Amino acid sequence: MAGRSESVVVESGSRLFMFKSRFFGPSARQKLLAFASLVILLIFFTFASPAFMQTDNIIGILQSTAVNGVLAIACTFVIITGGIDLSVGTLMTFCAVMAGVFLTYWGLPMWTGIVAAIGTGALSGIISGTLTAKLKIPPFIATLGMMMLLKGLSLVVSGTKPIYFNDTEDFTMISQDSLVSHILPSVPVPNGVLILFILAIAASVVLNRTSLGRYTFALGSNEEAARLSGVNVDRWKIAIYGLGGAICGIAGLIIASRLNSAQPALGQGYELEAIAAVVIGGTSLSGGSGTILGTIIGAFIMSVLTNGLRILSVAQEWQTVVTGAIIILAVYADIQRRRRA
Repeated sequence: MAGRSESVVVESGSRLFMFKSRFFGPSARQKLLAFASLVILLIFFTFASPAFMQTDNIIGILQSTAVNGVLAIACTFVIITGGIDLSVGTLMTFCAVMAGVFLTYWGLPMWTGIVAAIGTGALSGIISGTLTAKLKIPPFIATLGMMMLLKGLSLVVSGTKPIYFNDTEDFTMISQDSLVSHILPSVPVPNGVLILFILAIAASVVLNRTSLGRYTFALGSNEEAARLSGVNVDRWKIAIYGLGGAICGIAGLIIASRLNSAQPALGQGYELEAIAAVVIGGTSLSGGSGTILGTIIGAFIMSVLTNGLRILSVAQEWQTVVTGAIIILAVYADIQRRRRA
């Protein structure tokens, strides 16, 4: 009887601890802080410029967030494992170029271009995962090499020229059309944003409700302990990088549809904003913790800040300075959060 009472007390205490960790822990506080920062930015830029809250500008922010948010979701999975992926920006571009090859150069149906972009992303992610898991190359170096390799391949495959999708019917609908407006005419949410939200929900389910998600957290928390407990660490790490690559393929389709072209020189620099969004949203660079919701909030913060500075006619070089400062502050906040934890 006493043993049962003790087990009940232990179980109740465990549930209370989980409740407090979920709703009052460092991760929850970080998400609340990020959301409060987003609200403050919106209020500030609304008062600073009447043009900020105009419909066209809001749609521009949403479309920008659609690309950065999808890339940030891809980075979230990798960073939770304790890794990093510097190739997401150029991989996005390479996937867009491959879609252009299938649709414009070869004249194939649109679904083949979609499959080509996502498949190219998944294959590139698998290669990056193999370099880190099998060859034991540090993720920073492996993905840095992939970043340069993919940048070069984009220029080689495209002949250093943009690939336009003028002959591909309905390609721009992927990002620019609005299915929501057909149901709610007063809510012209672009399809790219709809894809972002659907992907965020799916990614959250994968991260919290599947074996892949559990092993993602396990690798980031203690990879060696996971290995000793019988987990095939290499296989799961490759799968996680492959998933991240496939998500980058979706980002490639969104940005190509938005521009109606595949720009081979585009992409480098996107990885910095994506990683910043992930860290701002509460995902730890040391791995083991993170949420998709926090990442989406972080992506909106980056988009609102960039757009607001542009609206206020802040010079491009100073916008870059501000982005760099935010990355440094976000990493410092992550270090302090881990120390307190």
